[in-house]
Formats: sequence, structure tokens, C-alpha cells
Amino acid sequence: MIPKDPVILLSYVNTQLRDYYESLEALCTCRGIKKKDLISQLDQIDYHYDSDTNQFI
Repeated sequence: MIPKDPVILLSYVNTQLRDYYESLEALCTCRGIKKKDLISQLDQIDYHYDSDTNQFI
């Protein structure tokens, strides 16, 4: 289960991307997360996925 709070979610997702997954697509597929929903949640706190760095910035 992933965190619901957007700030904690940001930390969780960026850690997962850094340590285990080569892309956002890989993270979402392996964890069963809807990519659109994840992007929308983090957009609420003005963070956007950057594929070059593989993190939300």
C-alpha cells in the first residue's frame, strides 16, 4: 500500500524510483499503481515527473 498524504507519497515514490525502478512506468506496473492517479496526486503539491532524472521534482 502506498501513502495517501501527498508529501509522504512524494518521498516514498522518489525513494522507490531511486533505489529500485528505472522508470515511472516500471514502478507503476510492479506496484499496481495507476500512473495517471499518481501523477495527479503529486501534481496537487506542484511536483512533476522528470524522466531524465527519474524523479518527481
